[in-house]
Amino acid sequence: MYRLILVLILMLILASCQTTALNEDPIPSHTDNPEIPSLYGISVKNTKGEDIPLSDYKDKVLLIVNVASRCGYTSQYQDLQMLHERYHDEGLVILGFPSDDFNQELDTIEEVVEFCSVNYGVEFPLFDFIHVKGGDNQHPLYQWLTSHSGRDVKWNFEKFLVSRDGSLKEHFESSTNPQSTEVINQVEQLLLDK
Repeated sequence: MYRLILVLILMLILASCQTTALNEDPIPSHTDNPEIPSLYGISVKNTKGEDIPLSDYKDKVLLIVNVASRCGYTSQYQDLQMLHERYHDEGLVILGFPSDDFNQELDTIEEVVEFCSVNYGVEFPLFDFIHVKGGDNQHPLYQWLTSHSGRDVKWNFEKFLVSRDGSLKEHFESSTNPQSTEVINQVEQLLLDK
């Protein structure tokens, strides 16, 4: 009898959870939100604190990456630099955005720039610290990226690939190496589209 009552209680709890889950609103899509401008309507600050409009990168293929200096994926700086060297002249621009949202970045942007230069020879553009995680402090660039991809940034070195016309084409997780066939094939395809 005791088991029967226990089973009935568990069934009621499970049924209640399923009903609650079914009644929850789906995650809202922000792709049509007028408060989130087009990619080219967004500005970012370079490492000197100067405003740089992303419209400066129109007609370029962009690989936008949130980076950190003390992360298990930090060695991807080397792979990003190799990608930069291989495809920059064809129109690929890698944009690196240091973020301490996961508590793995150095204290100042000057330290980040020196670290990247000394350890990885980074020549692609780096920018000032930025908030990439959702919430009130999330930078408009990452509001745009996450709303168009439908995915939140979960860790450092997530990569967003943007076509020459400013459309988000692909999102790669941190574990996807910039030198992977998956990334290179996508980059090469977008570089062919002129």
